[in-house]
Amino acid sequence: MSELSILGLKELDAALQELPAKLEKNILRGAMRAGAKVMLDAARQQVPVRTGALRDSLTVRSGYQRGRVTGTVRAGNSKVYYAHMVEFGTAKHFIKPKTARSLFIAGLFRDGVDHPGARGRPFMRPAFDASAPAAIEAMAEYLRERIPKEFAKAGL
Repeated sequence: MSELSILGLKELDAALQELPAKLEKNILRGAMRAGAKVMLDAARQQVPVRTGALRDSLTVRSGYQRGRVTGTVRAGNSKVYYAHMVEFGTAKHFIKPKTARSLFIAGLFRDGVDHPGARGRPFMRPAFDASAPAAIEAMAEYLRERIPKEFAKAGL
């Protein structure tokens, strides 16, 4: 488990209460995105590279739903479906053909094969653990720059 502590949340909350809700939402989404980008960079450095497709599939998203601002670093897409298998590994399993009668492996037809499994090669969790303090600092820096600008625009 990772534990993070952030100082100054009461002061931040008081400043945000003075801003309109839409601005607050946008400012917090921007801050979450700034922090997530730091984690994205760390994950890109940690990901095992074979073809580069997994590294290229890493993306950042930020959102706002039901009063909650989120920032997410995602691995994988429709073509890179195996991101979780790289992160966590796979168990020993039997592979059999889905539509054909047999598999063609190493020049031989087979009814199925025993796969020994694969060890995990974590890259997301170590990236999170290593970059969490830097991500919080990036969020704080974003807020330090953006909040005064919004107060000035709003005439506060």
